[in-house]
Amino acid sequence: MRVRKAHEGTVQTLKVSPDGRMLASCGDDGAINLWDLESGEHLGTLRRDRPYERLNITGIRGLTQAEIATLRTLGAVEDGVYI
Repeated sequence: MRVRKAHEGTVQTLKVSPDGRMLASCGDDGAINLWDLESGEHLGTLRRDRPYERLNITGIRGLTQAEIATLRTLGAVEDGVYI
C-alpha cells in the first residue's frame, strides 16, 4: 500500500472499516483515500469542496489574470468549464 505517497504532507489518521475490508487515510491535504486492505488497491479519493467550488466567474470584470487563475484554482468556473 502506498498510503504515505497518496497524500500531500503528513498522514494524520488511519481508520479500518467495521468489516475490516477497507482502510481510510486522511492527511494534511484534506483528502480521504480509501484502500482495499486485502489487495492494497487504492479505491478512490474523497475531497471536500474548495472555497469557490462551482462559482461561475464568467463575465466578471475588474479581475486581473492572476486573480482569475487563483479563483480557478480554488474551484471557480468560466463558461461552465471546471478546472
